[in-house]
Amino acid sequence: MATLLYRASHLTVGVLAVVQRRSHLPLQYVGFAVALGVSVLVYGTALRRGWFDRRHIWADVIVTGCVLPLALCAWGGVREPATIGWAMLLGGSASAVAAIALERLQALTVVALLVVTHLIGYQAVDASPAVIVGHLNSLVSSAILTWAFRWYLRRQGHLLDEANARALAAEAHKARYAERLEHHRALHDTVLATLTTLAAGGIDANAPEVRKRCAREAAYLRRLIQQTADEVHHREIGTALEEAVGSVESLQLRVTAQYHDLPQVPPEVAAALGDAVREALNNVRRHAGTGHAYLTATGDPDGGGGAVVTVVDRGPGFDLERYEPGLGLSGSVHGRMAEVGGRAVVDTAPGEGVRVELRWPG
Repeated sequence: MATLLYRASHLTVGVLAVVQRRSHLPLQYVGFAVALGVSVLVYGTALRRGWFDRRHIWADVIVTGCVLPLALCAWGGVREPATIGWAMLLGGSASAVAAIALERLQALTVVALLVVTHLIGYQAVDASPAVIVGHLNSLVSSAILTWAFRWYLRRQGHLLDEANARALAAEAHKARYAERLEHHRALHDTVLATLTTLAAGGIDANAPEVRKRCAREAAYLRRLIQQTADEVHHREIGTALEEAVGSVESLQLRVTAQYHDLPQVPPEVAAALGDAVREALNNVRRHAGTGHAYLTATGDPDGGGGAVVTVVDRGPGFDLERYEPGLGLSGSVHGRMAEVGGRAVVDTAPGEGVRVELRWPG
């Protein structure tokens, strides 16, 4: 496109030059028509194919860059530099295309051929040394600058490709890490919670509810090993919360739940709320020492389609300033809510129980 614009500027100069002298040098009309036809061939083919045809470039160099100026000098009645200047300009755009589309040795040959031809042409019309040197400098500079321009663009393209490759690799690594973290959270909230409770000896391992939970989590482990354990996204908040409540009730935690005006939220938000509630209830069962938790879920009182879910216990509570959050609270509760644009707030003090509020959007 850059060289096409360059050639278009030279052809514009040619049109103006020929029109101004139409009565004196009619052969220039033929020369301009030839230059225009060769230009259409070279650039029209390049636009269709995406790159230049080397045969067309050589035709452009020979016809437009070499034959045309000499023909105008020999048969066109050209006797002064001003009447041949437009034809000489076309050599600059011809050398520019050759510099980027031909091999290095061929490009150097083209530039040398154009320099010799144009030197002969300007000497034939008695051009001054300043005009000759200026034109030849423009001819060579066109080739050098175009080659440098293409080198720079290709270099930037390679750098961009490398940056994209690094970004894709980083994104893939991030995705693998996120998947691994999600598996860790799921195992912590389900299998590890069950095993910890059984190891503590606080429940009957042969109870039907416990055996059902163990069977469900064994199936999850099998899917995880087979790498087919896609997260099941619940369609509604109520369904996700009820599954979380049922999961901990099988480990003998009594939950009093109240739902009111639950909104419709994206499936991933419902799943995050359910998983976060499950872990909050697991913490009640492990640490509160009361065997009873209270769950409340409502629509956001401020409106806007949000949701507010709270888990409360009447246990001993703890000092937040001295508490180091573990994987359950930081990853399974705070982390899950943050990933879907929500937030989790823990409110507690020694002797006053614990209140976990989950709010979406945050």
